[in-house]
Amino acid sequence: MRRRAFITLVGAAAAWPVVARAQQPAGKVPRVGYLGVASASDGRRGVEAFETGLRELGHVPGKSLVIDYRWASGRYEQLEGLAWELARIPVDVIFAPTTAASLAAQKVTATIPIVFSTAYAPVETGLVASLARPGGNITGLSYYVSFEILGKQLELLREIRPGLSQVAVLWNPNNPAMQRISEVKKAAESLGIHLRIIEARGPDDFDGAFLTMARESADAILVLPDPMLSENRAALGALALKNRLPMMTGSREDISPGVLMAYGANRSDLTRRAASYVEKILKGAKPADLPIEQPTKFDLVVNLATARAISLPIPEAFLVRADEVIE
Repeated sequence: MRRRAFITLVGAAAAWPVVARAQQPAGKVPRVGYLGVASASDGRRGVEAFETGLRELGHVPGKSLVIDYRWASGRYEQLEGLAWELARIPVDVIFAPTTAASLAAQKVTATIPIVFSTAYAPVETGLVASLARPGGNITGLSYYVSFEILGKQLELLREIRPGLSQVAVLWNPNNPAMQRISEVKKAAESLGIHLRIIEARGPDDFDGAFLTMARESADAILVLPDPMLSENRAALGALALKNRLPMMTGSREDISPGVLMAYGANRSDLTRRAASYVEKILKGAKPADLPIEQPTKFDLVVNLATARAISLPIPEAFLVRADEVIE
């Protein structure tokens, strides 16, 4: 079952020089560095989306351009070292999809162009000067996680669980993009919902996190965007199922057994579209002149199988509004 729902967001209409970009010999095949926060296995969907975008533009990875992949496997502290590796090759463009990857690349070079696809709050985190005029060597697409989106996620949870008053918010404090956790608190306050902020720096923290949720009598769970949490969505879903808690995530890609709903932008689509930024830069465009794009469409996905498993009835009117219902 598929439906479409649109929300329009108002959007885009300094780094230190550490590594200089090497001059490429004429006729040399361009090289693109891919800096991933997750593991190679969990990052395969991003790779597929990125390479699909390149193929749509006429590129053949491995022939018309070379892609050098580096993976941090969820260890944020390794990102800067991996960015150095890419800069020393040297690559012509660094594709650093997330905020954390882009911040690491930013520390390494102010000359090699950097493109992101799912960066959160790129202005607030210091990646760019403004959405309309990035102003440096970084540009791309923003994965918008705003007060309004977080509020919408909480509203959706309350719709399917009337009387909801206490929500556990699971986040990874190692992720620099999520340090503005105050956004979630503001969204909850406007709805009269009490939050219990719970940290998880790795899978070893999951059992303790859910014990805390049980002790605090949480009515539902909101998982904030993070590569580590996304990579371990199956484990989180299993724990949510065991504790019979409705869980909300921010992307269709994070739906797994035990995860009830997702509401947010499609990360794979953003990553596919980011290939056009790489293409423009390889043809001579400057990142400073390429405005940051923000998503204007957000998908609601409902996992009806999970709803049945936790004995949570979902109103038909709610299902009709969903973009996708997983049976």
